[in-house]
Amino acid sequence: MIEVGRAAREAALFCSDMHLGDHDPRTAALFFERLDGEARAASHLFLLGDLFEAWVGDDQPDAVARELLDRLSALAAAGTRVYAMRGNRDFLLDVAFPPAAAARPAQPFRERSGAALLEDPCTVMLFGEPVLLAHGDALCTDDVDYQHARALARSEGWQRDFLARPLDERLRIARELRGESRRVQAARAMGDADPGDVNPRAIDAAMRAARVRTMVHGHTHRPACHRWKLDGAPACRWVLPDWHAGRAGLERGGFLRVDATGWTTTGGPAGN
Repeated sequence: MIEVGRAAREAALFCSDMHLGDHDPRTAALFFERLDGEARAASHLFLLGDLFEAWVGDDQPDAVARELLDRLSALAAAGTRVYAMRGNRDFLLDVAFPPAAAARPAQPFRERSGAALLEDPCTVMLFGEPVLLAHGDALCTDDVDYQHARALARSEGWQRDFLARPLDERLRIARELRGESRRVQAARAMGDADPGDVNPRAIDAAMRAARVRTMVHGHTHRPACHRWKLDGAPACRWVLPDWHAGRAGLERGGFLRVDATGWTTTGGPAGN
């Protein structure tokens, strides 16, 4: 198990849902600026999914993607332990191309970034406390259609067939899927209930199974610290923010940090 806190000066930094890509250079610049400042004081960096707007394979051509990989590689080379978890937009990170795609060699994400891949979910030890980390989409169990699609996209057969396609075709499919996702999200915004949020029962079940009292996840774009009683004992769930440059004064983003003194939010565009 990954453990942070063996040395008093260690600190872990968490972020997710940057949605980086060439489509949004302003958000990329905002995130890189904040990452450069915050990561200097962290011994461990955890990226909990949706690092990218879309990831169609490790031959992803974005210049912004290369810039993030270079930064992560430099951090790892300098001694920071870097970890990445696949999200719903970048679940093909470090997935090997099938033999049919051998004409398109690509250096695996792990080699390019220096990051270790995390299972979703996974438990880490933070200053003597076990903590459950997740991207968060698997906890949105009320969205039955999404869960079916998620299971299909993570199947070996679907991934093999998709990665065997030419890069241009994979990029086109990704654009179409993102467009459909935006239409679904807009339709949900008009309704009273949002099946895209996490299910409290799924949260409780996941924490019981992992035997933890603290969870950290992203995906929902609803940053908060939720506290409640789980089986009669205090429980805590940190939800990470998404990142978006927006207009001046309306930026979103930020990190969660834990060190020997406890948990804090830091590095947000508005100083949160």
